[in-house]
Amino acid sequence: MHLEIITPEAKVFAGEVSAVQFPGLDGAFQVLENHAAIISALTKGNVKVNLTNSFEEALENDLIEVDSKDKKVIRIDIKGGVMEMLNNKIIVLAE
Repeated sequence: MHLEIITPEAKVFAGEVSAVQFPGLDGAFQVLENHAAIISALTKGNVKVNLTNSFEEALENDLIEVDSKDKKVIRIDIKGGVMEMLNNKIIVLAE
């Protein structure tokens, strides 16, 4: 799946992922490859991303936290937003 996380200031992340966990308004939820089309509002929390490859340190910025035990897992804090998944492409518009 392809994931893009965009804030008003910049594109925070773009890349291939195997799973993404979101902080939904009614609790956390996860999407995997070939998930049905979905649009959901997001609340303040942590987006957990399982990458298909190890995270490239050169791409790291202060908004992305790389898991110390697994370089294929990153976390991005958001203040809220909305996500859409359609045809294995996820777009997150976040604050």
